Amino acid sequence: MIAEQNKTHSLWVERFRPTKLENYVGNQSIKDKLGKYLEQNDIQNFIFYGPAGTGKTTLAKLIVKNLDCDHLYINASDERGIETIRDKVAGFASTASFKPLKVVILDEADFLTIQAQASLRNIIETFSRNTRFIMTCNYVERIIDPLQSRCQVLKIIPPSKQEIAYHIVDILKELNLGMGGNDLKIIINQHYPDIRKIINTLQLSPIEGDEIKIDTSIIVSSNYMVQIMKELVKKTPTFKDIRQIIANANVSDFEEFYKFLYEHASKYLPGKEGTVAILINEYSYQSNFRIDKEINIMGCIARIIEEKKNNIII
Repeated sequence: MIAEQNKTHSLWVERFRPTKLENYVGNQSIKDKLGKYLEQNDIQNFIFYGPAGTGKTTLAKLIVKNLDCDHLYINASDERGIETIRDKVAGFASTASFKPLKVVILDEADFLTIQAQASLRNIIETFSRNTRFIMTCNYVERIIDPLQSRCQVLKIIPPSKQEIAYHIVDILKELNLGMGGNDLKIIINQHYPDIRKIINTLQLSPIEGDEIKIDTSIIVSSNYMVQIMKELVKKTPTFKDIRQIIANANVSDFEEFYKFLYEHASKYLPGKEGTVAILINEYSYQSNFRIDKEINIMGCIARIIEEKKNNIII
């Protein structure tokens, strides 16, 4: 059963964001550890890392909600420079507070510049008496070692598909809505392990009577990825054909495709796994800073096509 919810929020992903640790989906061992800290009204510095949409931010917000503390939230993908650390973070940590503890949440901390991370390390040390830091990131290797050594680094493991299904069923019950089991399975399989994307897709789907139906215009089938891969394994794949597949799929977020390309490289591009891994690392990182992500993914695909032509194997 879902605990208290923000019924005024129009977005389901926010309305049904857990407010109590026991309602957080998955990662029981981490929940047990955090529960002990919360009982003492104190925590360590943490780095939560793992795939997008698996609850890292939710977990960080749960912690501050259940502590007697003042807190500061910063999305580092928007404010990644050293000025943010020197001005906002240091300013917050140095001001007086009536609460026994302060907590800084740095969401998507892997976007912070190296200079910003180095400055943050000094601030963590300077204000260690009453200020704690929680960082979330997809790629922990982008966090400098001096920061990692000052935190407990915890990997957030995606909940199982069954756990997510139970959670979605609870949400539907709260909304007095139903959904066919096969339709729910399709949505979960499509977006797993991204719970946020699953819930957003549900909200965007049409409702007939009191039942949610799949909207095929919203569900972007993974078939487009398979089609692209089939093109890439051809002796002479064409850039134009692949671009048309992407245009027809109407995709704006290619994170799942980068993952798919990496996971299936040995099947679709045998002998090219090293090349694929290097390209994905380069282009998926660049994608975080691009407004038009389609240009970025097409750049990656163009490089793969060129590697095939040159028969270069790393």
